Amino acid sequence: MRRALTALALLACATPVAAQAAGPRIDAGRMSADVRVLASDAFGGRAPGTPGEARTVDWLVGQFKAMGLKPGGPDGAWTQKVPLIRTQLGKGTVSAGGTALVQDRDIYVSTVQPVDRARIVDAPMVFVGHGVHAPERGWDDFKGVDLTGKVAVFLVNDPDFAAEPGEDAAGRFAGSRMTYYGRWTYKFEEAARRGAVAALIVHDTPGAGYGWSTVTAPGGENYDVVRGADDQRVLLQGWIQGDAATRLFARAGLDLPTLRRAARRRDFRPVTLKGPGFSADLPVTHSAMESRNVLALLPGTTHADEVVTYGAHWDAYGSGAPDAQGRTIRPGANDDALGVAAVLEVARGFARGPRPQRSVLFALWTGEERGLLGSETYAAHPVFPAARTVANLTFDILQTAGRSRDVLLVGADAKGGQNDLEDRLAAAAKAQGRVVTPEALPERGLFYRADHFSLARRGVPTLLLMAISGAPDLTVGGRAAGQAWLDGYMRCYHQTCDAWDPHWDLSGAAEDTALFARIGRDLANSRDWPQWNAGSEFRAIRTQSDAERR
Repeated sequence: MRRALTALALLACATPVAAQAAGPRIDAGRMSADVRVLASDAFGGRAPGTPGEARTVDWLVGQFKAMGLKPGGPDGAWTQKVPLIRTQLGKGTVSAGGTALVQDRDIYVSTVQPVDRARIVDAPMVFVGHGVHAPERGWDDFKGVDLTGKVAVFLVNDPDFAAEPGEDAAGRFAGSRMTYYGRWTYKFEEAARRGAVAALIVHDTPGAGYGWSTVTAPGGENYDVVRGADDQRVLLQGWIQGDAATRLFARAGLDLPTLRRAARRRDFRPVTLKGPGFSADLPVTHSAMESRNVLALLPGTTHADEVVTYGAHWDAYGSGAPDAQGRTIRPGANDDALGVAAVLEVARGFARGPRPQRSVLFALWTGEERGLLGSETYAAHPVFPAARTVANLTFDILQTAGRSRDVLLVGADAKGGQNDLEDRLAAAAKAQGRVVTPEALPERGLFYRADHFSLARRGVPTLLLMAISGAPDLTVGGRAAGQAWLDGYMRCYHQTCDAWDPHWDLSGAAEDTALFARIGRDLANSRDWPQWNAGSEFRAIRTQSDAERR
């Protein structure tokens, strides 16, 4: 039976998806072959600044050249330079409340500062609740407390994540859907803006959306874009494991569960932890490096200055500590070599013609795993300005378990979604005989965790395909089988076992890819300018860019 199932899976990968009759032809076998190359040991886990990057970029440029596409980068280049700082913490000491904390077990910290040593001596620790300053929502966790030289300790997610009916925070943000205030990136940025020397987030798996192993996966390594003197980050940033945080607060005479409830009130005020503060003495190796985005262009015939963009990230986590089998390379086969393969397949379809009226840009980003650094660099220094960018369609993790009856929409819950591209997704899915299902766990903030967000925050309407947003309703086995696939994949998320598998059934991934191919082609041959929904924080930015086009 296993041999028969394997044969069926291989056949599904080798045959273009028949159900794509309503949309562009996508070759699942070609996608699998591309992943097999990118996730091979020869590419070393595709970490920025390593020999694996050079091999990856050269291979991707070669693919685009073979399609007959044009260079899409600045000054007619195939790539865009992304200047980065790369840091790596060495072994040292960390303590809080008079007790040593073990890196990777009790705490996980890194730095994005190009210093030789990260040294903090007895800095006061201040619990700032969720660390949200949102005047438009009537919420301020800081109450003017000075954090200069202190360590800010945050709760993950939004104040209403665990709020009960009747509490001040209930429904004040986006209910079950995480807002940007809930993301770790916002919290670290806010700590830096307020002069903190370090920022720690108390980890809990439901609030973060991932387990402790995902937190520690970078192994003390970090990257950042090169910043000016007036735009620096905290010296140390990271997470404190949930049980370790509970013990730390108890030593300071505080009950963390009680403070969690207090942080859901508007009158919450920051609380300083009594007793010895936070100390760290950690060696840092650092270097300036230059990574690259890969950009390929299909110029439009009549509106070449307007662009539809496709994106995925080529980078993964490189090499790390050996796993139980002695493997060190984290190949990132699904995250996100499969997304790259989807972009390449869409690009091949466009290259076969006919050429669209608007231009189409195929962007393969660096540094996503280090904080969306490549896409952020492009968004800050775009080839096509946001006002001329019609939409962005991003692939970041596709499911590998076969066809499904639905497509999962990231950024939406039962109450609604983000922008009117979602109507196009529903129509394209219907043409395939499928439906759109809102993501199952919008509190995880997946909408803010992929490269499309760099463009979204500049007002560009986006769609994201990310299979870890819920269990797909698989044609064979239903949602239970989809959940089994999801549970299995999450055990390999950012680990050595996220590897290419010849038994993958990419027929469903190909159908999802065909959805985006159809939406992008329709937009590229129209005069439409998609818009954000009325409740979106990005609507005002898009409205401004509408005025710029007139």
